[in-house]
Amino acid sequence: MARKNKKQEAPENHERWMVTYADLITLLLIFFVIMYAMSKVDVQKYEVLSQALKFEFMKADTIMPKGMGISGSANPAKGGDDSTKTEQQLREMKEREEQEKKERQLEDLLKKVQAYIDENNLQTQVSAANTPRGVAVTLNDLFLFDLGKADLKPPAIPVLTKLASLFPTLDATVSIEGHTDDLPLVTGSFYKDNWGLSQARSLSVLRYFLYETQLDPKKLVSTAYADTRPVAENNSAENRAKNRRVEIVVLREKPASALPPSGN
Repeated sequence: MARKNKKQEAPENHERWMVTYADLITLLLIFFVIMYAMSKVDVQKYEVLSQALKFEFMKADTIMPKGMGISGSANPAKGGDDSTKTEQQLREMKEREEQEKKERQLEDLLKKVQAYIDENNLQTQVSAANTPRGVAVTLNDLFLFDLGKADLKPPAIPVLTKLASLFPTLDATVSIEGHTDDLPLVTGSFYKDNWGLSQARSLSVLRYFLYETQLDPKKLVSTAYADTRPVAENNSAENRAKNRRVEIVVLREKPASALPPSGN
């Protein structure tokens, strides 16, 4: 009886369609991401997104032959250069976005402070301005303190409370700076000199923010300048009154002492 030799055949893989389906879904995702990016008018951000996608596909594994990812490049060294450039662009874009966000916060803060000043007729005691260092709120010394003293006067409390309510949402350092005129203190004064008085006044405001309004102490800085930074010449009583002040500055940049230590 003749034997029939049957050829052994490998079983057919019925799940190969999933590879093609997965590729299709991936391409559709890329298509919609690119369409979303193209809907934005910021060409620079679109270029960064394009470089980021290219970088991801260059380093990814692929089932496609003759290439490094779906781009089909056969030059790995070039892909490394692109990845470094892309990461730097992404960092720069993030820094710009953070800076733009901070500027919007400072502009909003300035508008709110100015509106509060106008609503309460405080123009002669309080002023606010956008300076290169940040938003500076200047308070007249006699509005805050009695002559030669550093104890806060009751009328100043609502203003400080209002300012404190605006600070917690800001990612910024608040510098509280005491200033005096150039006249020496009267004999018998509690403070030795203008340095001591300006420091005590700065600390008085800081302690109110810290203990009465529970602001984050990590965001507060106390500084004394005495008569070293006048806003007017100390040649008249009016000008000296301008120089005796406390400035509360919401800083654009964190001071060096507030920066975290760099790693070794």
